[in-house]
Amino acid sequence: MSAVPDGKKLVRSPSGLRMVPENGAFTSPFSLDEPQWVPDKECPRCMQCDTKFDFITRKHHCRRCGRCFCDKCCSQKVALPRMCFVDPVRQCAECSLISQKEVEFYDKQLKVLTAGGTFLVKVDSSEKSETMVCRLSNNHRYLFLDGESHFEVELSRISSMQVLTEGSTPGGGSLRASGMVLQYKPPGSQNLQQLHMDTADDKRVASAWLAAMHKAAKLLYESRDQ
Repeated sequence: MSAVPDGKKLVRSPSGLRMVPENGAFTSPFSLDEPQWVPDKECPRCMQCDTKFDFITRKHHCRRCGRCFCDKCCSQKVALPRMCFVDPVRQCAECSLISQKEVEFYDKQLKVLTAGGTFLVKVDSSEKSETMVCRLSNNHRYLFLDGESHFEVELSRISSMQVLTEGSTPGGGSLRASGMVLQYKPPGSQNLQQLHMDTADDKRVASAWLAAMHKAAKLLYESRDQ
């Protein structure tokens, strides 16, 4: 194990080399823990095609699900940023498809989220709205909202998130994200607050931000449920 700049460290696990935060409290809320590998003695056959393992047919563990497969059923090496692997790692066919979609999120949607969008923001039942730029922090742990005032929402304290849409359906064109309602617990409080956001100014950029946030929410809930 060796320390590197920016508060991260290199860790070598049985699955590969990982770059993780030195302080676990700063782990991305989208991250997943490495799975426990199915013990070799419990998998005499490939868990996909049922081929028996022997000296010629070797067993391999999928780095995402931890199950045992033959080389044919676990031959793809795909990036797995949610587990902080430095290099692409071996995954089964099912997991590799999921990881490939997540790589697109990390390559595209995260950049949209950290760039931010402009919204009309209301807090709780207030009738007053404020124009604010909302963006995801670089460590993915907070939503920063900046206008005349500034406040932050920690993603781990969001209890629900709903993306609002507008447009014609069905068969009359595609829906467009027009706003978001989220409920969260402020630091030091167990009481829920509600945040209502509507697109403002450049609606195209704001709608793209909301669409990316919708995908982020799915990863966030999945990480919590692991």
